[in-house]
Amino acid sequence: MSETRPERPPFQIGGLGEIAIRCRDMGAMCAFYGDVLGLEVLTQRHADLIFYRLVAGVAGHTQVLALFSGDQALAGATSTLHHIALGLTPPDQDRAIDWFERCGQPYRIEHFDWIGWRGVFTADPEGNTVELVAKLKEPHP
Repeated sequence: MSETRPERPPFQIGGLGEIAIRCRDMGAMCAFYGDVLGLEVLTQRHADLIFYRLVAGVAGHTQVLALFSGDQALAGATSTLHHIALGLTPPDQDRAIDWFERCGQPYRIEHFDWIGWRGVFTADPEGNTVELVAKLKEPHP
């Protein structure tokens, strides 16, 4: 992706979708974000994964802070970054997938039916995971 592109990408990032932090001490992190900062719990999928509601986001995608208890080796022994997520509309997400195909940018798609989101995951040049996320439908309980 280092060569100069003859055109601009055919999609537009609408905002931050998610901040995800890998935690060494989930109890302390949950106490800080929930009790100290007063963030509202959106959902807790299990003991090792909790989502806090931030604000309304792009096209129905709520901006969230996610706390994960997980393997530090995935992003380096000193990093607590799990990934960043950038919100966009479903049509722009489709255009991003097409753009990645044309540019040869590796990606993978993951569906989150429990909340109605689709994530398109890729990596930046430093190896950080970047997700382009859109709300496609209403969640399945």
